[in-house]
Amino acid sequence: MDTYIGLVEDDDNIREIVKTYLEKEGYRVEDVDSAEQAWELFNKSAKPDLWVLDIMLPGMDGYEFCKKVRTHSEVPIIIISAKDEEVDKILGLELGGDDYLTKPFSPRELVARVKRHVKRWKQMQKGRGADGEETILSGNLELNLTERLAFYAGEEVETTQKEFEMLRVLAEHENKAFSRETLLESVWGMDYFGSDRAVDDLMKRLRKKFPDLDLETVWGYGYRLRSPGS
Repeated sequence: MDTYIGLVEDDDNIREIVKTYLEKEGYRVEDVDSAEQAWELFNKSAKPDLWVLDIMLPGMDGYEFCKKVRTHSEVPIIIISAKDEEVDKILGLELGGDDYLTKPFSPRELVARVKRHVKRWKQMQKGRGADGEETILSGNLELNLTERLAFYAGEEVETTQKEFEMLRVLAEHENKAFSRETLLESVWGMDYFGSDRAVDDLMKRLRKKFPDLDLETVWGYGYRLRSPGS
């Protein structure tokens, strides 16, 4: 099946250049000039495998679109923006972007990053087991690795791909402290370019969804999952 890219850019010239480069690499590209149109695409049955997203858009901006997507999916989002301040990059990544390119950028560099993120996403979609096990148990937490479903006290809890992967890493090694850098590499992949604040943001979401799970902060280092009674 062809890899399907959603391109959201209101500058006609940039949109055409990016689309041309991506199509030359064999990607199927659907390009729109507003986040509202992009949201319509996202809600179709056949969804893009990756988004290339401008931030400064008319109407709904790219930040808002990113937040909306992240409530439903962990599909890769590469942000392209003229905003080059560090605070803008951090905000984009914390709101769910997987990568950030500042305009003007090399189309070839964008294509290279698209390839890396598509490869990672496809691998995540196939699912990764742990030593052939189908289930990981940690107290009331149960992770079904085959179906990639999370349960707590017998009730299914909806998780995104990255939330599930973070739980898997921590639950496989109860009481072991992981650095933010290690968690970034394990969950996002070695090619991730963003800030380790993405780990903190993901942990906040997990604590909200699993309030009784003992996800402990190791100050100045990272996180661990405490086993019940430890």
